[in-house]
Amino acid sequence: MADRIDAKTLLVGLIATPIRHSLSPTMHNEAFVKLGLNYTYLAFEVGNEELENAVNGIRGLGLVGSNVSMPNKQKILPYLDKLSPAAELTGTVNTVVNENGVLTGHITDGTGFMMSLKDADVDVIGKKMTLFGAGGAGTAIAVQAALDGVKELSIFNRKDEFWSNAEKTIQIINEKTDCKATLYDLADKEALRQEISESYLLANATGVGMKGDLQDESLVPDKDFLRPDLVVADAVYMPPRTKLLCMADEVGCTTVEGIGMMIYQGAAAFKLFTGEDMPVDYIKEVFFSE
Repeated sequence: MADRIDAKTLLVGLIATPIRHSLSPTMHNEAFVKLGLNYTYLAFEVGNEELENAVNGIRGLGLVGSNVSMPNKQKILPYLDKLSPAAELTGTVNTVVNENGVLTGHITDGTGFMMSLKDADVDVIGKKMTLFGAGGAGTAIAVQAALDGVKELSIFNRKDEFWSNAEKTIQIINEKTDCKATLYDLADKEALRQEISESYLLANATGVGMKGDLQDESLVPDKDFLRPDLVVADAVYMPPRTKLLCMADEVGCTTVEGIGMMIYQGAAAFKLFTGEDMPVDYIKEVFFSE
């Protein structure tokens, strides 16, 4: 690291909390070295309270930009100068690009998720999908899935601070795409069982299952909600095999780990930061070497 950092090194950040589990710094820094780019990528523990100061720091210190993760993906919008069309449509940002002091928010989560399905030979286009979560990642995945051609989408969320956002997402999808979207209360387990039974794909876009306090939890109450011909995907990538995916393994479902989404959303952000294509095959070797 010391051999490649000098006074000309450009800095990219990641602002989120919790953050110390993130693989993004490793992924981007490996790609920078592979391509011989004089950039470095660092993670910063930033929550909603510190967010405005952190965003001002991106501009003030001249960072190339920053990735954004929970819980900041929607809270960051008021502090930015512009939004990409996709970010404006979803009301969510996971990538900020600094162009001469002008900060533009982008969202690459949805594209990354859909690319991870394609990479796993899973084709949800024209089919029904059930999705957990209406936060930043959930919104991006839902909108991108609808735009790409998912026929029907059932979103389950708690009646929490994201519920009104979920209602807006449903309205946008139904008005602007050919996908039929419906919102359900996560507490309605009978509706959950029914929607999963009719779906080709079940996806988790919440932090449930993430390493830490939530690692031993799953939003599926019991494995009998699943069936062998169901595809189960998780946006959580640490641990790679979440409790949800382990439950799916027991039933015999096809599963898609969150590491694929992490790589492909990162590749899209990498392109925004550097103008170069991330060496995805090399990054897969780094992360899948075991």
